[in-house]
Amino acid sequence: MKLILNGCEYAGTTTLAEALNRWSMDVMGAGLSIHDHFKLPDSKPHGMPLTDDEIRQFQAISPRLTEVIQRHNIYYHMPKEVPKKKKNGIIIGLHIDDAVYAPLYWGYGKAGMIGERAIISTHIEHAIMKYTPETVLVQVKADPAVIAERMKRDPHPYQVVQEKDIEHVLHRFEEENWHSILGGRITLDTSRSTVQETVEEFAKKITPSLTDSDRLQMLTHRQAQD
Repeated sequence: MKLILNGCEYAGTTTLAEALNRWSMDVMGAGLSIHDHFKLPDSKPHGMPLTDDEIRQFQAISPRLTEVIQRHNIYYHMPKEVPKKKKNGIIIGLHIDDAVYAPLYWGYGKAGMIGERAIISTHIEHAIMKYTPETVLVQVKADPAVIAERMKRDPHPYQVVQEKDIEHVLHRFEEENWHSILGGRITLDTSRSTVQETVEEFAKKITPSLTDSDRLQMLTHRQAQD
């Protein structure tokens, strides 16, 4: 199972990814590796978290250097060959987060610029369709008022989205998901759902996109539990 979760900050992508990892352990007997490296300035590398000083250093570099670093980061995480061994995982954001946030907040990625994100998104999605066509695009959304309330109740240390931009950002995520060429699609609205209810909704909606390997893994795990 390969998933790309995307959506406006505070819609719940990271929270949902962690819950889906636990769900996968329960139904498949193995977790989903999570890559959540695409929201700047805290790209959440593997290993120790970035320090405040390291994040300040990153914030000080130019938009040109930021674009190069992020472009390499995105291309590093795209598939480059048909995997010899099935690997289940979740990528949060990837090219879609960057296409939404970079032109608005980071000063790169606009039409006509070197590293135009619309062009890079096309490259990424063609590679996904070629090498891992089973990948499912999961859009996580919430009402603007809910995003604003969560933002005030539990502000992130390095918040990306500004309250005045919420509706615009939600619209841009809708656009990017609409224009995606990926075949498997799921939309989850977390506005009035608990995390568990959202996971249960996901479990129903993912069924048509499960591969034979996914189904066999689920069946094998179920039989081992009996």
